[in-house]
Amino acid sequence: MSSKSNVIEHLGRVDAITANDIRVVIISQSACASCHAKGACTTADVAEKQVVISKPYHSYTVGETVKVTMKQSLGYKALFLGYILPLIVLLVSLFVFNALGFSEGLSGLLSLGVLVPYYLILYLFRKRIEKEFYFDIEKL
Repeated sequence: MSSKSNVIEHLGRVDAITANDIRVVIISQSACASCHAKGACTTADVAEKQVVISKPYHSYTVGETVKVTMKQSLGYKALFLGYILPLIVLLVSLFVFNALGFSEGLSGLLSLGVLVPYYLILYLFRKRIEKEFYFDIEKL
């Protein structure tokens, strides 16, 4: 990862340490959360997210500020699996149900129902998918 443009970086704080894993809390905020008018606006969004990083040989301490990195291509893969592919499944199923002669309302409901097995399959394969998304940690 020599090029910084191919890496997604977030600052975080080490929350817990086990023998092989480090749990890091990342403060994720939308762009408007740092706006000067965020007090008057209801769209300011700040959330804490936890990332578990497998790092058996480490020298980190709880409370330490660290940088969590991930390949940008993995971010695109997550975007595809979580948003783009379900949208494609939804639209294709909507056209198929409509072509089969179902009413528009029923076609819409059935198309939404098709997403239930999709997300169930993602849930069932979460351990396998999780292995593909590798986070790394760096000292500051």
